[in-house]
Amino acid sequence: MSFKKQYLKSKPVCKVVFKLSKEEAKNADSVRLLGDFNNWDVNAEPMKKLKNGDFTATLDLAKDNDYQFRYLLDDSAWENDWEADLYVPSPISLEDNSVISI
Repeated sequence: MSFKKQYLKSKPVCKVVFKLSKEEAKNADSVRLLGDFNNWDVNAEPMKKLKNGDFTATLDLAKDNDYQFRYLLDDSAWENDWEADLYVPSPISLEDNSVISI
């Protein structure tokens, strides 16, 4: 699990590329990236599955914000990003949410 941040000079946003390896995704057929940036919508578009089985998604996120997020594997199992900037208790489960700071 990882993400790369690229701050844009022309806009107050950061282009973030999220990546989840095949192993980290536990060989899931689909992965959704859910969080504050899409209102935790379980119907959000799945991440793109690459030929090698990894998953990727690119988002433009507004600067000077923190965003909580998690990965939803096969619409049934939640997974954190263990390289997140921070972790905070989830308001709806006993597990923490990952946080990315922009």
